[in-house]
Amino acid sequence: MTRIYLVDDHVLVREGLRALLEAGGHEVVGESADAAQALVQIPQCKPDVLVLDMTLGEHSGLDLLLMLKERGLALPTLVLTMSTQPRIVSEAMRLGAQGYVLKGSTGRELLQAVDAVVHGQRHLGPGVVDLVAQALQAQGSADPLAALSPREMQILRMVVRGLTSATIGEQLHLSPKTVDTYRSRLMAKLGVGDMPALMRLAMRTGLVDPAEA
Repeated sequence: MTRIYLVDDHVLVREGLRALLEAGGHEVVGESADAAQALVQIPQCKPDVLVLDMTLGEHSGLDLLLMLKERGLALPTLVLTMSTQPRIVSEAMRLGAQGYVLKGSTGRELLQAVDAVVHGQRHLGPGVVDLVAQALQAQGSADPLAALSPREMQILRMVVRGLTSATIGEQLHLSPKTVDTYRSRLMAKLGVGDMPALMRLAMRTGLVDPAEA
């Protein structure tokens, strides 16, 4: 029996996933709506697999993947999300996700994905292979975000969501001055001089969805 931890910011979605997974012979050992709570509970619950949404409010699923990795808590992860941004797929896989399934998939697809991930295999749901191909094609061209470190990418995602240096520092346990240094460094690497230019770049590269900006 696979022990699963769920992270999704919609209660109804988590309830549906729990029912589906438990009917499929798995055990849901914990769940949360945000990355901060998940970061505390995952070491306590000791799941075999993390089922993770990408959109979680203050932190994204990508932020959680990075925080788990930095703390040596990385575990087999299946991304289950509505996000079809090639950049998001690419980042999730780069940060250690073994599977990526879109929420429009069937329950059978989800159960197959969980089985694959728990056995150390990769699983890309229908339509995701094309997104990976698009991401690889973008990486093969002049990709302005390729020069950023995982921490710089994390701070960039938080900056374009409108968080202040003080808020980012509090959430990442960094001083505001250190956050400002990261911000200045990443903007210099990207060749942008102000927030409007940074937002345009983020939308153009698929880092953020224009509909959410």
